[in-house]
Amino acid sequence: GRRIQLLKGLPATSTVEENSAAGVSVYNFNVTVSPLASGGVAILPTIVNSNPLTEAFDIESKGGLEYRVVTTGNPVLDYETMPKSFDLQIFVEDTTGRTDLNILTIQVTDKNEHPVFRGNMAIQTVMIYMLEGTPPECIYQVDAADPENAKLKYSLLPATVPFLIRESGAIFSTKEFDYEKDPHCYFVNVTVTDPDGLNSTKTVNINIININDERPYFTTKQRIYRIPEEQNPGTIVANITAKDPDDEDSPSRLFYSIQSSDRHFSINPATGVLQVTGRIDRDALPLRLHPNISLIVRVEDSPSSGHASEMEITIIVDDINDNPPECNPSAFRKEANENTPPGTFLVDLRNYCKDIDVDPSNNQFSFTGLSGFGSNNFALESTVSGRLVMTGTIDLENPANPGVEVYTLTVRVQDIAHPNYSSKYPFYISFDNIIYIYIRIKPVNEFFPVFSNLSYVFSVSEITKVGSSIGRVHAIDKDWPPNVISYSIVAGAGTRDYSNIFWISPTKGDVRILSRLDYETTQKHIFTVQASDQGKSTTASVTVNVLEVNDEEPVCSPNFFSLKIPVSLAVGTNINGFRIECQDRDSDPRSFRYFINEGNENSHFIFSPSAGSNTSRLILASRFDYESGLDTNWIYSLRVHITDDNLVSARDKTTHLIKTGTVTLIIRVIPNLTTATTTTPGFTVVTKRENLYSPSAWYVPFVITLGSLLLLGLLGYLGLLLLTRLRTRCPPAGRAHGTPLINAPGKKKPKKEVVVTMTKLNTVFDGEARDPVTGRMYEFNTRSGARRWKKSNEPLQPVLAMQATSSATDNSGQGTERAEAPSKKEPSEKRKELTAATKPAAKPSAGQSETPGQAGLRLQKKKEESEDGGLSSLA
Repeated sequence: GRRIQLLKGLPATSTVEENSAAGVSVYNFNVTVSPLASGGVAILPTIVNSNPLTEAFDIESKGGLEYRVVTTGNPVLDYETMPKSFDLQIFVEDTTGRTDLNILTIQVTDKNEHPVFRGNMAIQTVMIYMLEGTPPECIYQVDAADPENAKLKYSLLPATVPFLIRESGAIFSTKEFDYEKDPHCYFVNVTVTDPDGLNSTKTVNINIININDERPYFTTKQRIYRIPEEQNPGTIVANITAKDPDDEDSPSRLFYSIQSSDRHFSINPATGVLQVTGRIDRDALPLRLHPNISLIVRVEDSPSSGHASEMEITIIVDDINDNPPECNPSAFRKEANENTPPGTFLVDLRNYCKDIDVDPSNNQFSFTGLSGFGSNNFALESTVSGRLVMTGTIDLENPANPGVEVYTLTVRVQDIAHPNYSSKYPFYISFDNIIYIYIRIKPVNEFFPVFSNLSYVFSVSEITKVGSSIGRVHAIDKDWPPNVISYSIVAGAGTRDYSNIFWISPTKGDVRILSRLDYETTQKHIFTVQASDQGKSTTASVTVNVLEVNDEEPVCSPNFFSLKIPVSLAVGTNINGFRIECQDRDSDPRSFRYFINEGNENSHFIFSPSAGSNTSRLILASRFDYESGLDTNWIYSLRVHITDDNLVSARDKTTHLIKTGTVTLIIRVIPNLTTATTTTPGFTVVTKRENLYSPSAWYVPFVITLGSLLLLGLLGYLGLLLLTRLRTRCPPAGRAHGTPLINAPGKKKPKKEVVVTMTKLNTVFDGEARDPVTGRMYEFNTRSGARRWKKSNEPLQPVLAMQATSSATDNSGQGTERAEAPSKKEPSEKRKELTAATKPAAKPSAGQSETPGQAGLRLQKKKEESEDGGLSSLA
């Protein structure tokens, strides 16, 4: 709001005296309001701030519009320790919104104050103690101060006391005190005064301490005391008294103690009362042998460095019947078989119990109170002997038997001596001892386990996961308590391939499968399970019927194949006579469907039939067209899928389990080859051999290969021998007859050329496939079916066109005749054969000459005969 002069008399300056009490008026002022302010003051005058900050002031109303500034007493103003001036900002506002803010300056004035004591005298009455006979000396230093730092004056009252105080405040004694003659205590008032006459007074209490100079003496004459053992702590044994001459007629202030080391007794240091503090056991060492206890009692007139006297007393400890019979152990555990005959001895309790009381009249005991559930089956022979025997026969399987395995019996062992312990010695309540006897009736394994069924039959799908539970067998035992039955498989549960197909839980009897079931291999498993209770056992038969499920994939042979076909192969041709044959152990042969899943670009290939048969042939469906650019791929990798759902209806295909086999075909398209036909007159002898191969005889390729190598080695060796003989027996014709080997150039005759060919038994392998059983790659001949294992580093043999006078292709048009690639030994052998054919023959034995052509024919004939013989032996 608008600021206007509302506070009359402000700003102003006022003073206030230090140590002013709460409510002291410091300054008065008025508030003037506008005539328009009908409501008067909206906000009463208020101290909104102070410098320095303080809460020592407040504003009170005097009535109407008059106000005053007063002290609050919190804190009390102190000129010496607090600021000496305060600026208070006072704010007021009337009902019209006009405000005013002014400052009142308050100055604190100094005031003369009383001197004050410091230290202990400021808070309590000082107690001073002096030993009698002490020479005059300073006994206390008074500490006082004046708030205005003025010099103080000290004085003592009354003036008759034998003490004085100096200007420094030190109090001195003026004589040596005698405790027996002088007063024992003095009360002295110490007054301190400032220069203006203000003073303060405190009282000092001075006590004179007596000095001990006389030896005390015992007044008790008794020296021997008798007590029973096992007294309660605090029991008074004796009251030892003494007197100190220094005390004259007043009660002596003496201190009693026991000098000898003893834990059984203690003495009150002030009264001399001797009492029991520890257990006194007459039956334990050393009191069992020496029941007397000697004590040295000492009395002193001062706790230290005083005068003392000593006295010896003897305490005799008497035996009482305070020990019950003790049995160790206090609990016995015995075992007895069920059906144990009556009278069977179990335990003799007296061998384990004793009473350690010293007096023979206190250490006799008896056995009584045989009790407990089933105690009627047991008895004590006598109360003195403590022999426990069987009195009945316990059969756990008997329905009348309560079914208790462990009988808990109690026998009370008690003293025969008859003092009234509870009345004479209330500290000991009972002197009876309870023996606990636990008799366990051991079950006898009397019954065999019995299966709930004589045989069990479980049906399980062949695709059930390994580890699944297929059923449970259960057996019970009539023995009580029931024995723990363990289950095991004792016969069966295995096949030729797996020793254990099934597993049974030893505790629960759950039967689980350990390996995959196969309906196609075994439709039913029968095995024997055994239930054993650690002593007796019984068996039961378990039959597991395997339910058929379509879980077998079609297996096709071959599953991997490589083919080479000419680019001009006719449409509709069975490519190289290739076909796949599939088997499925859980599907009908008519259930197969064949389709090429991938790699069949431009749909050049199909299988026929495509479904309903376990064999299908690869057919060329459309011709290749590389000239127009329609086909660019010369190698086709076909992935053929064979499914076994051909006989499944479309409705059942969503729920029927369908398996798929896979065959991979690699087809290489060979461009047309240009073949040059020789015009050399002559002839070519072609000998063709076919090896018969049974798909089931895996060893045939190995035998054929080994036999071929051996035969080639033999032929090479024979050829070498033959050439050696020809060289030695047939000299050149020119030297023998004087005629040239070649006709005269005058008339040339057509030269006859003899071509000598050696039949190779190495079959040409132009296809590759993967064995479905072992997974290894093998090579085969597409026409003869001959096979051999493929070496990992051996490439596919190239197909070579055989040179012949006939056409390069056969009548069927399915492929070209393939000749075997020459072996490494063939060039050298052929050179040897040609050399032998062109050299002049040796002189015949009959004197007739032999032409080189005749010699070559004879060599060819011999080789064919040897080859025929080798093939016959190989076949």
